[in-house]
Amino acid sequence: MSGCKKPRAVANPLESTITSPSERILKECHTLYIDNDNGLVKIAESLGVRLLPPRKKIIVMIMGNHSAGKSSFINWYVEEHIQKTGVAIETQGFTFITSGRKRESLTGNATLHLYPHFRPLLEFKGVTDYLSAEISTSKQKKFNLVTFVDTPGLVDGDMVYPFDVNSAITSFGEQADLIFVFFDPMGQALCKRTLNIVEKLSEKCGDKLRFYLSKADEAGRETDRQRVMMQIVQELCRRPGLNKCGFEMPTIYIPNPQKPSRCINQIDEVCETIEKSINQAVQKTLDQLEKDCNLIISTINHTLEQDRMNVSCNRSNRFNSFLCGVLGIFLPSLFILSFIISTFAPEELDTLVGEGLAKTLNLSTGIVVYLWDWIPEDWQIMFVIIFGALCYFMLFLAKYFARQGSKTITKREKKKLAEYSDYIQDVVKPKKRKLYEEYLRQCAAEYDF
Repeated sequence: MSGCKKPRAVANPLESTITSPSERILKECHTLYIDNDNGLVKIAESLGVRLLPPRKKIIVMIMGNHSAGKSSFINWYVEEHIQKTGVAIETQGFTFITSGRKRESLTGNATLHLYPHFRPLLEFKGVTDYLSAEISTSKQKKFNLVTFVDTPGLVDGDMVYPFDVNSAITSFGEQADLIFVFFDPMGQALCKRTLNIVEKLSEKCGDKLRFYLSKADEAGRETDRQRVMMQIVQELCRRPGLNKCGFEMPTIYIPNPQKPSRCINQIDEVCETIEKSINQAVQKTLDQLEKDCNLIISTINHTLEQDRMNVSCNRSNRFNSFLCGVLGIFLPSLFILSFIISTFAPEELDTLVGEGLAKTLNLSTGIVVYLWDWIPEDWQIMFVIIFGALCYFMLFLAKYFARQGSKTITKREKKKLAEYSDYIQDVVKPKKRKLYEEYLRQCAAEYDF
């Protein structure tokens, strides 16, 4: 498209309150995770699994040299003057710009509470002090589904940043859904620091990168603009990680009715890119919901299967403990009892315990006495020592097996796990299918369903 973008008409206040299908789907998915009673995060935590609720908005990080028009683009998209703009380095830290209920500014710790996905940034010393968030009530364009991250203006030379800016921007980029790189034709478009970070990001998340020649209307004539773009593209293509086919760099600038320009303005394509990313985020969120449901169900099944194995193992250990304990006590008792009974005459034993029991005792103890007489006298002391050691070892094994018991799940816990599984199978998964169908109905024909 060419020419200036016409001034946007004032939005109808009623229209800003209408929730789009994508916004509603993202919010409902988010609610399934954070519900106080049956939220997936709470269920997963009880199983020892850590889940993060999906973001309700996409993250768009904008980077580039200082005065590249990053903050100006955000103000234009939001249609509100939120970020400072100017030739000087106005943005020295990272600023989240998002839509909310009321206009508010947040500091570092509050910002991380709002965006827990970015907590890994805490490993970069000094970054927290340069984190902030600006909450706007604007509902223009797709802003209610977008969070912009305005990054520090990048310069070469002796500029000292209060933190490792290269690593921090790379970390932000890995968490973002889109990364816009603005090259300013009037400034340091070939800033080496910018190119180094872009090359690093290209290695880790090259599919998120989008390049734009910002402030294109200030580049002079069309030939000057083409020369600048060629210089930038040549510099980018010198780097192996950025030398790829189909390289695109649309020209964009903030439309100003007071300063019409004949330069082609492709800023609307930026909005289309954001909207496309929102649609992809809806699909990714629904797919991730399916994966998380399957993860929880498989964890529940594994927990129940492990519990069955533990119950079987505990039963085996109890039997082994009982058997070794009986042998450790019964054998020495039988050995001692045999010698005591052998001291009684048969008539005395019949009188003491009765004729029937006396025969049984004589038979069982007679075997022990016979075996004892069979052992040579020189070996009998050694036999007693070995026999005592064997009995002691049996008692030791009984105690060992008794301690090998594994923790098992109570009936109440099993019931709770079954309820979680039923809830996911009967409520969450059907809800996910319904949301997916609702999303697809926006673009597919009715007869496809």
